[in-house]
Amino acid sequence: MGRRTLLLVAALVVAAVGTSLVFLYVNGVNDRALADQRPVNVLVATKIIAAGTTAEEAERSASLDLKPVSRGSAAPGALGDIEAIRTKVAVSTIYPGEQILQQKFSDSAQTSPLVIPQGKLAVSVSLNDPNRVANFVTPGSDVAVFMTIGDTGAGGLRRTKVLLPKVRVIANGDRTLTSPAPAPGTASQSPVFTLAVNQADAQRLILASQLGQLYFALIGGQAVVNPGDPGVRSDQIGG
Repeated sequence: MGRRTLLLVAALVVAAVGTSLVFLYVNGVNDRALADQRPVNVLVATKIIAAGTTAEEAERSASLDLKPVSRGSAAPGALGDIEAIRTKVAVSTIYPGEQILQQKFSDSAQTSPLVIPQGKLAVSVSLNDPNRVANFVTPGSDVAVFMTIGDTGAGGLRRTKVLLPKVRVIANGDRTLTSPAPAPGTASQSPVFTLAVNQADAQRLILASQLGQLYFALIGGQAVVNPGDPGVRSDQIGG
């Protein structure tokens, strides 16, 4: 067999192997795509599920429905039944259409009506009326926390800047996320607000409340709070 014939045979073998590998790869892609499209049943909220509601209560109130979604559309932690969370409570409000995720439920605190989101600490601060957006801040509100700090003496330099760009209010006085909604015109007047924060933010919040003055700002739908903003100094105000 001549050298040219051997090279031709080798080329045919390489081409055949290459074709087989491409075929296997394409089939693998198709198989993965089909696997992602295969439907799985997940629980979906049909009504608003308030924070503090157990999965069992949500089921009894017909707030849950089992719906088929493609495997690729199922969120990580999505559940097909409530057995793993039956006696656990929702740590935040769940809205209609949301998939029911295991991480959105936590063990109920039997000794307190205060529901603290998993991995967070509850820290309370006291604010005057203007500092708390009058009475519009309620449990469940997201707020930015500003601080004013510095020398309060004559000619002293003061500064206001963002302390925490976004935190969740989980209580106002003794009213919590799980408390019934107040009747119109009877909103809580308590100056004490409890926030859900991590350890680092808890430390900053406590120190700022002791050294300066805190101010809440309610966060609107498209509002962006820049934590890196240097803030404003008292010597920058004025004409």
